[in-house]
Amino acid sequence: MCQNCLIKTIHSVHNHFGWDNSFVPVERIAPGTTLEFHCHDSSNGYFTPTSVTADVANMPFDKINPVTGPIFIEGAMPGDVVKVTIDSFKPSGFGWTANIPGFGLLADQFTEPALALWQYDTESLAPAAFGDFAKVPLKPFAGTIGLAPAESGLHSVVPPRRVGGNLDIRDLAAGTTLYLPVEVEGALFSIGDTHAAQGDGEVCGTAIESQMDVVVTLDLVKDTPLRAPRFSTPGPVTRHLDSAGYEAFTGIAPDLMQASRDALSNAIDWLCREHRMPAEQAYMLCSVCGDLRISEIVDIPNWVVSFYVPKVVFA
Repeated sequence: MCQNCLIKTIHSVHNHFGWDNSFVPVERIAPGTTLEFHCHDSSNGYFTPTSVTADVANMPFDKINPVTGPIFIEGAMPGDVVKVTIDSFKPSGFGWTANIPGFGLLADQFTEPALALWQYDTESLAPAAFGDFAKVPLKPFAGTIGLAPAESGLHSVVPPRRVGGNLDIRDLAAGTTLYLPVEVEGALFSIGDTHAAQGDGEVCGTAIESQMDVVVTLDLVKDTPLRAPRFSTPGPVTRHLDSAGYEAFTGIAPDLMQASRDALSNAIDWLCREHRMPAEQAYMLCSVCGDLRISEIVDIPNWVVSFYVPKVVFA
């Protein structure tokens, strides 16, 4: 079998919902193989350029977050690590962001559906317009990358796990190498939930959700126990947002979740006041480009979380 070259396209028809180590692999490969995966967006193509806000309420939740795969890696056994080298993304040019009632960091405050549709240039990846309010720099990545868990049965794709899954780490972009612990023979690798951009935290629950093709190389590191996923980036990770600085807002509380909610709420209040944005639009903008960060976690009894809004989106 050809090594270190593009040998196989895994089409999006080969997708599954959730994780199950009994799924039949769509391909068996040798370590070091490079593949191109065609990935649906997290709505499984439900949203289109003609979608409207009312469509959010009717999204079929049993068909969300499909992942393409699984791939059986020859020789992979529990105790090994799958090395995923992320090569490139081929974006579709269309994306969506939604506030889905009951989902997101401020779900209790934003109870009504909202929808933003995006069009972007697939060649230049120039910042994408968010209505008349802002332009968001793009950074394609895969939100869900993972292996099958050892526990039998079907498991939801929504929560991340030790073997990866719905990690939603925006730095899993081209050039990054991800390491995943193997729990079952063959590893059973799958990928999907591609995004054109996301802020750290994905605070409203969605990013710029966008169908893409992804090229990755799957390799194997034998007998190297790993407790949880780790990754290595090729360079700076916020270059697409850093150029004009940030407006940052803090939340201070003895509970990290409360501090996170307060920091985000303070950022939304500022966006509404200074940029005259409706609150639900500010919430979605924060999800696709703002960064939620722990600033301090040692000064008992209160912790500090900061929410960073990049100024470049308003340039």
